[in-house]
Amino acid sequence: MHSISFCICVFSPTVSSCFKSSGSKSDRHLQFVPTNLHSQRMEVINPDRTGVWYEVITFGAPADHHQAFKHGGLRRLLSKHSNHRDSSVSYSQDESSRARELLASVAQLQPLVFGLAEELLSVSLELNTARLQQVLDGLTQQTEQFVHALKDELVKSALLAIHKQCTANSNSSHVHSNGLLCDTSSTNQEGEPSLDVYKRDTEYDEEEWDRAWANVAKSLNCIIAMVDRLQGREERPQELTSAEQQESTGDTNSHNTASPSSSSSASSWQEQLLPLVVTLRDCVREAVGKARAAMTFVVLQGAVAPTVDRGPAQIAQRRHAVFSQALSAVVCGFMLKLYGGLEDPEFLQQLLSVGVLAQFESLLSTYGDEVGMLEDMEVGVADLSEVAFAVTEAKTEQPDDLLPTLRGTWGSFVVEVPLTTEMFGPLPQELKEGRLIRVHPVLFNIGINQQQSLAERFGDSSPQERVNQQSCERLKAYCDKLRDKLPDVAGIQSLSDLLLSLDRSVESRKRKNVEVLWIAAMVCRKVNGVRLTSCKSAKDRTAMSVTLEQCVLLRERHTLGQQHFSTALDCMRRDGCRMENVQKNVGSRKFAFSSVQLLTFPKLYRPPDGSYGSTH
Repeated sequence: MHSISFCICVFSPTVSSCFKSSGSKSDRHLQFVPTNLHSQRMEVINPDRTGVWYEVITFGAPADHHQAFKHGGLRRLLSKHSNHRDSSVSYSQDESSRARELLASVAQLQPLVFGLAEELLSVSLELNTARLQQVLDGLTQQTEQFVHALKDELVKSALLAIHKQCTANSNSSHVHSNGLLCDTSSTNQEGEPSLDVYKRDTEYDEEEWDRAWANVAKSLNCIIAMVDRLQGREERPQELTSAEQQESTGDTNSHNTASPSSSSSASSWQEQLLPLVVTLRDCVREAVGKARAAMTFVVLQGAVAPTVDRGPAQIAQRRHAVFSQALSAVVCGFMLKLYGGLEDPEFLQQLLSVGVLAQFESLLSTYGDEVGMLEDMEVGVADLSEVAFAVTEAKTEQPDDLLPTLRGTWGSFVVEVPLTTEMFGPLPQELKEGRLIRVHPVLFNIGINQQQSLAERFGDSSPQERVNQQSCERLKAYCDKLRDKLPDVAGIQSLSDLLLSLDRSVESRKRKNVEVLWIAAMVCRKVNGVRLTSCKSAKDRTAMSVTLEQCVLLRERHTLGQQHFSTALDCMRRDGCRMENVQKNVGSRKFAFSSVQLLTFPKLYRPPDGSYGSTH
């Protein structure tokens, strides 16, 4: 046997605040952070001093422990709320753009109208009819522009949509999935009718919006009429006719009545105009409030539409948390894979042609809360298919400039991975020009603990069977595409036999058939994929899996003799970095297994005596 040496190391975040221990799984403030995320890497050094690295990303199964699993995980919850999207309101991109334009117009015109109204009051003290008319003309022009901008059917329809969503729930106060708070209060603090656009009246008046902008125009007409009267006072000192009074006060529902005075003093002019200007400002404020609410609703509906389509607020938040955890792990694995393959033309061409495979291995049971965790993980992993990577050139070689960044929106996220100029230069031109690298995620789960024994005898293993069957088909599709695009890649022809064995293992439905995991991992390494392994917290069962995988690699690829296999496996588990991982998480150097529990484990997943027991 050739002599070999190897070292195993686990890299943890250098900043302690970035680490989420297994005991913090349910922490609300760390809901989006992956649990116990590490990269475990094994370097094997050959006699000629050349080395090769093998890495596995280990982390707690991406799941929302904060919300817990009383009602199941994401897959079950999404199934229950599959009809939720029918009640949501959607708007086109053109409508969203028009809403933004209207918001900008309102923001620009309202202060102009208010400013000219104040100037009109100031000028009225000068008793200068020419100057007064000039300011009035400016006020008229700006107010007419304001009213013209508001007379949009989109505002009216959006207000109606808000009302329908608010009245859809019988509670007095309810937060919708779009983030709007509907309040049943119909009066303000002074007991007067509220201008709240989220009315919940049984009979909703669809003409309410038309009256809002019409009142702005009517209040302007009252000011124009009053200025005309003040300017012509010396020729026509008589009082306003009853018809004129009705026009200037009744149409705007104002309680302020302009009583003409025989005095033509400056204070009298201002006193006559003040109540009408106040009414104009009140009407403008009401119209602005409704328009802003309506157009903000349109813009936000467009922004959150992908989230709303994915279920109500709690489900959407759960999905985002699970996705965030899974994405963090994949980014970590992809960056390591990219750094290791920068000088491999075949690997780089594979990234361009078919993307990168991300193979998740899960050891969760299908019993109790872990069913919900598996349901969360299933959806979170599937959502990664909407993620792509792009390689960019870093601005500098400072650590902050070498961190990956996320851009895009839900359903079209792109993770930008910066490389130093030295690393970026030799890349294929397509990658340097921003060609996206698609992610192809697959998930294989085999429960190995005592809870899985209960599930297989008295419970339900169908979630595991479904996940494995679907992922087997996806993995075969990825490999078929790889063979079609790059038929000369080393080892590609041997995939057929492995995939056939995987298919048979999945179909056999043998209890605790860990061969499914072994074969899937072999396929992943054959195609230069990212390997990720999880259990509930990536502390105990995960440790058994990654140490077994490392010893298998040493046996199959680096001449580790079978007679030394068990010794190496026990050594890795008792003295290796996984024990350091346990210490880091719970402060004890013992795996959290009992002798009775381990009797139900497959033999190769049992730790050596003395390495397990109570963690207290």
